[in-house]
Amino acid sequence: ICIMALAAWGFVQHTLWLLVVALFMMGVHSTLFGPAKYAYLPQHLGEHELVGGNGLVEMGTFVAILLGQVLGAAIISATDSGWPVAATILLLAVSGWLASRSAPPSPAPEPGLKIGWNPVTETFRNISFARQSRAVWLALLGISWFWFYGATLLAQFPNFAKLVLLGNESTFILLLSVFSIGIGIGSVLCEKLSRGHVEIGLVPFGAIGMTVFGLDLYFAIPAIALDNPGNLTLLLGHFTHWRMLADIALIGLSGGLYIVPLYAMVQSRSEKSHQSRIMAANNILNSAFMVGSAVISLLLFKLSLSIPQLFLATALFNAVVAIYIYSLLPEFLMRFLVWLVVSFFYRIHSRGTEALPRQGAALLTCNHIRAADALVILACSPRPVRFVLDEAAFRKPLLGFILRHNHAIVLQESGTGTAISAALANGDLVAVFADEAGAFPSAIQALLAATPSQPLSLRSSQRKGLFQAARLTIEPQAAA
Repeated sequence: ICIMALAAWGFVQHTLWLLVVALFMMGVHSTLFGPAKYAYLPQHLGEHELVGGNGLVEMGTFVAILLGQVLGAAIISATDSGWPVAATILLLAVSGWLASRSAPPSPAPEPGLKIGWNPVTETFRNISFARQSRAVWLALLGISWFWFYGATLLAQFPNFAKLVLLGNESTFILLLSVFSIGIGIGSVLCEKLSRGHVEIGLVPFGAIGMTVFGLDLYFAIPAIALDNPGNLTLLLGHFTHWRMLADIALIGLSGGLYIVPLYAMVQSRSEKSHQSRIMAANNILNSAFMVGSAVISLLLFKLSLSIPQLFLATALFNAVVAIYIYSLLPEFLMRFLVWLVVSFFYRIHSRGTEALPRQGAALLTCNHIRAADALVILACSPRPVRFVLDEAAFRKPLLGFILRHNHAIVLQESGTGTAISAALANGDLVAVFADEAGAFPSAIQALLAATPSQPLSLRSSQRKGLFQAARLTIEPQAAA
């Protein structure tokens, strides 16, 4: 409210330096607000709600950006006086404060923390916290890359609308609207596609969309602009422009599918006492990547690239970055393959997945219908499952690839018990199929003896059809 009061005075007095100071202070404000906002979610949401919660936050963020751009442009273009925009920003600031009063309390997870006021040392300390978990660090890099990609597009939309499409601010607002609505739809869609848990398999799916539709955007941009594209009716009267807008919307939708699971992954896998600091590290990385976006865009323009060619280069860069990250953490690719195969061939109905422990060792004893059961179980589990299977399963091309990357255990008479004991000691989730267990009684006895927690029973059934229905039921099993 205080910052917006300063900005309001700057608008009324038409004083640029006051507006610049207010803009800088809002940046400082965001460095406090952003980490608290994302660290707040896991305090009040279960893991099965994190994807939906983050999806709503991302959708709300981009819809607010869109509405703010449209409302601000409308007010400024309607009057030369600064009073209307001054009153609007003060009203929004007070409304935000009133909304925050209704939020439930969130006690500090580490109340004894001492704040360091040196920004340089605290920056490196936050980065070091984030680097303690390799998966979390790579997720932060993936989030930052999204902001690099998004900043490149958003920064060029005004010039793209004016210089390439020969349009005006209405053309720019149309591009921004289509992109923002796409991100909002993709963010909300994540919850439905994630089946109630943090599904990082959507991340490669979103990255593929960002590259494919980014490439098509380059070819969809009309070579010759219309005589009067400021007329939106004329702009929308040509198929080429509809294809261009569809690509922009689908890039946004893919971006929503890409970024929401990454935020949920960071929240679910980072230490509760460090979540705000890890999200602060995320903001630091985001800012660095967005500055890098501006610098690289300037360098590419100096090499005589046009705005459409910059979009093309960014889409190609996205493919390179995605391949690099997935090569460092194969779990992304493995989960993507599982999600893709199971989503295409099955409609999943699961019950009792909340009984799966989110951490620590546990044993799944499962019935067995076909080899695809392993993929269905993986798709419904919020964490990796190490299956105990015979060598025949590893010889199946796709299933074998997924099992090897998921560190499955080969079921054999000698050595299996030792491998299982090591997996459980490491806190892994181990699964064995009952019909295969009977052939290796000593190995399974070793498995049961080494299991430190109550086993979980998993039953599955499938109905044939074009898209088979797979039903999974998970429940505690008696100790006997």
